[in-house]
Amino acid sequence: MPEHPTVLVVVPTYNERDNLPLLVDAVLAREAYRMLVVDDGSPDGTGALADEIAAKSNARLQVLHHAGPRGLGRSYVEGFMRAIVEPVEVVCQMDADFSHDPDQLPLLVDAARDHDLVVGSRYVPGGRVVDWPFHRLALSTAANWYIRAALRLPVHDSTSGFRCWRREALARMPLPLIESDGYAFQIEMAWEASRRGFRIAEVPISFVERRQGQSKMSWAIVLEALGLPRRLRRRMA
Repeated sequence: MPEHPTVLVVVPTYNERDNLPLLVDAVLAREAYRMLVVDDGSPDGTGALADEIAAKSNARLQVLHHAGPRGLGRSYVEGFMRAIVEPVEVVCQMDADFSHDPDQLPLLVDAARDHDLVVGSRYVPGGRVVDWPFHRLALSTAANWYIRAALRLPVHDSTSGFRCWRREALARMPLPLIESDGYAFQIEMAWEASRRGFRIAEVPISFVERRQGQSKMSWAIVLEALGLPRRLRRRMA
């Protein structure tokens, strides 16, 4: 990989109109970085705003308007399918709400020199969570422990959505077969990467509760993630 790899950052959006301009400025402040927004039909006009920003970005910002059933997983699959044909070395993924710090992207990109998948982890030494209530932190920690044990997955933070992939590795993933949404999508992608023998690393990050808007967390998303190991084991049978 070159000393300064080209990077495409894929960001799914749903009602992130207030955060998007700030995030675009932060990501594109690095010359080698480009950005792909996948808007999931945001009622607040996020998609239209993304188009306006893209028109002034000298082609450094692209926008996909996801059609069909909504969901984080579906948006990411569509975005990744576009990303793997782009002339970039690294494809990153992050949330639009600043819970993932754009200034930490270079740490993940640098680790991708020697790894196929790099996970920004809250649950390795040096990682931390800021401004979460105790019950939410306890639920996330327990869920990640359960997923790691049930799937024998060598990742401490399998629900993290802050990641970087080597583009050629991402192109080997069975993207059309990925079925999950929400946290379960992140787990399923990590599991598929692990069982393909990908080199996986975790880099400690600081995860901060979103600045504006409402969290997309729901009990349906949590239950889907907890039920995922049984479904994945059936896939291997």
